[in-house]
Amino acid sequence: MKILVTGGAGFIGGNFVHYWLQNHPEDQLINLDLLTYAGNLETLKTIETLPNYQFVQGDIADRDTVFTLFEREKPDVVVNFAAESHVDRSIKDPESFLRTNVLGTMVLLEASKAYPVKRYHQISTDEVYGDLPLERKDLFFTEQTPLHTSSPYSASKASADLLVQAYHRTYGLPVTISRCSNNYGPYHFPEKLIPLMIIRALNHEKLPIYGKGDNVRDWLHVEDHCRAIEKILKEGKEGEVYNIGGHNERTNLQVVKAILKTLDRPESLISFVTDRLGHDRRYAIDPTKIEQELGWKPRYNFDTGLQQTVAWYLSNKDWWGNILTGEYREYIKETYTV
Repeated sequence: MKILVTGGAGFIGGNFVHYWLQNHPEDQLINLDLLTYAGNLETLKTIETLPNYQFVQGDIADRDTVFTLFEREKPDVVVNFAAESHVDRSIKDPESFLRTNVLGTMVLLEASKAYPVKRYHQISTDEVYGDLPLERKDLFFTEQTPLHTSSPYSASKASADLLVQAYHRTYGLPVTISRCSNNYGPYHFPEKLIPLMIIRALNHEKLPIYGKGDNVRDWLHVEDHCRAIEKILKEGKEGEVYNIGGHNERTNLQVVKAILKTLDRPESLISFVTDRLGHDRRYAIDPTKIEQELGWKPRYNFDTGLQQTVAWYLSNKDWWGNILTGEYREYIKETYTV
């Protein structure tokens, strides 16, 4: 099988590329990535010389690039990870999110229709559902939960999901969509909560937490996410949406305290900062559908997964150290006033 992965130099996409090539060495994999600020080819160093792996730098919103690639390679499967994904950045620059996440998805769908694929899979997010009240621990996002977006980022991802479903209904394109909770694990870009806090704690710097730190997220180890996508590609029903959750709800403050404990750093490093605009209160995924229909369940609990993640950052300082320059440092300084 020939599989086209878009955004495979990013966090989840990069982990998926590693996972797929390790578990399906008989397949060919093409990685299309624009290499924006969050794309990092160092993530793929250990596989770049494999004969069944090919990297192509390009923009999914560029029709000529995408159609030329489809004409040449004729992939059997497309997995679209490519997206602008940081909520704070979407508040400052909505246009780039709409271009990549909506227009880019449309271009990929058009190419998948013109050069028929066996499956087009869209990587989405639980953020398309909006949020849940903190006091209602009995409420969870299911696949039937109405879309109710809170930020330009989540609005762009919801728009993309609707396009994918429209191409299935209108053109019969064989599609699936997965909506996952917050991922964590190796190769996570250092502006996201867990890697940001690990790195700042290692450097004995203040750890900025929005508001009171009581916002709740359901944490999913990236390897569990990759296994879920594999299940959907092989056994998922065309036209269906599958929620992927880790059964690991934690407040942001609990996450940060766990990182400090693992690294033996004092909680006095915690600093509360002005809350994000429109900050969602709680995300909680109900993954019953994928568990019952496809037999997937997460293997990592949060404590074990966090320890593994911290150990990875301790062992891979060169990877994240090379990122901490230029635009990234300016962005962190501008976004988090400590």
